[in-house]
Amino acid sequence: MYILRTARASVSTIAPRAAWISVRSVSSKDYQYTKLEVNDKTGIATLTLNRPPVNSLNLELLTDIRDSIKDAESNKCKGLILTSSSKSVFSAGLDIMEMYQPKEERLKSFWTTLQSTWMTLYGSSLPTAAAINGHAPAGGCLLATSCEYRAMLPNFTIGLNETLLGIVAPNWFMQSYLNVLPRRVAELALTQGKMFATTEAKQVGLVDDIVNTKEEAIAKCDEFIASFSKVNAFARAMTKQKFRMNELQELEQNREQDLQAFLFFVNQPSTQKGLGLYLESLKKKS
Repeated sequence: MYILRTARASVSTIAPRAAWISVRSVSSKDYQYTKLEVNDKTGIATLTLNRPPVNSLNLELLTDIRDSIKDAESNKCKGLILTSSSKSVFSAGLDIMEMYQPKEERLKSFWTTLQSTWMTLYGSSLPTAAAINGHAPAGGCLLATSCEYRAMLPNFTIGLNETLLGIVAPNWFMQSYLNVLPRRVAELALTQGKMFATTEAKQVGLVDDIVNTKEEAIAKCDEFIASFSKVNAFARAMTKQKFRMNELQELEQNREQDLQAFLFFVNQPSTQKGLGLYLESLKKKS
């Protein structure tokens, strides 16, 4: 049974007999970019990305992801699982249309929202896990590596492939990689723009488990979050955040500099030309 609620509904006040509770299902524009469901038995929230066809991260989707994570925290959920409604793509990364021939104010809002979404997920007080049920390049990989645990289905790929598109990943993208991979592996992968197949991602530690179905992936994420059931939640959260403090503080202290570097890069004629050619190639494929 599902009980629909918009943002910031309190779990404790919603029909306690329901197996699942949908805390957030409607964005500010009345479109379901994300769905946040809380299992009333376990207290674990599942945040599903729902922007067809490939969950490209535009301003609205990023805003919904950030706000949904905050909802899960304010409702004192036991943990958060990130997954996708698509059967083949977890998230294809940043929406190119946000950067191609952009309007300045929206471009600024897009990047600052990406910054705050990453900080919210990477620094969340909740145990976080990703059920990767499809390809996860670039920004999709960033979301997954910002979580503490990853279960992935076979025959998909994951990685930060920015250099293949002529893009230099920001420091905080790199830090998310370094929090998961050995430094040498991360450096080679980033400079090569490498996309790891599921089996190779497991071998290098980019994902923790390989599963056959989305349901199995979510079950593995449930198990990971449940492993903290006997640990003091406050102590666990503070310990996690101490581990991640340097990366979070670095971005917080340099947000404006990071924004200006992004704006400068995007507005270069060569960048716009490259994005245009990339979009043309996508049209030919479709």
